[in-house]
Amino acid sequence: MLRRSVAGATAVVLVVEAAVLGFVHLVLGRTTANQSMSIAGADPDVMSKATYALGAGMAAFLLACAVFLVMSAVRDRAPGTFARVLLVSAAVTHGVLGALVVGLVGWGAFAAMMLILCLLVLSLTLYAAKGAAGADGAGRGADGPDAPGDGPEIRDTPPGHPLADFGDFGKFGDVKPTSP
Repeated sequence: MLRRSVAGATAVVLVVEAAVLGFVHLVLGRTTANQSMSIAGADPDVMSKATYALGAGMAAFLLACAVFLVMSAVRDRAPGTFARVLLVSAAVTHGVLGALVVGLVGWGAFAAMMLILCLLVLSLTLYAAKGAAGADGAGRGADGPDAPGDGPEIRDTPPGHPLADFGDFGKFGDVKPTSP
């Protein structure tokens, strides 16, 4: 239940962020077009259209991340490889932007970026923990212990002594360090 809640909350936050970023880029593009500003001789029309395109691209990226999180929450399964790569890239982007925004905008924007970063990482790690245990919870997939692609078996008890398989070390009990 926690996985679904976190993935759903992260999706909602990403949709809100996509709307805010789209609106900000729309305002910036209109301002650039209305002012007819030129920075270092660049064409104002190109700058405003590039701002619109960047805002639309960022909004589409965040909406795609939100869609994959909603799909994971509804199915209660880990996202696929492409979705995982997309979500990891969103997390890295939020981390880098958080580091930049603290100096440019302030601590409030930094806190918002870190909140979104934490939600993304938590969504990824909660579904990774479920996927590591396998379908039956014992580290084996639904097809049995020898199914291809299954990871190592997960045990509830720790394995034996680490030096038990190395000759005479196993006979003398625990190996204790000696002082010089």
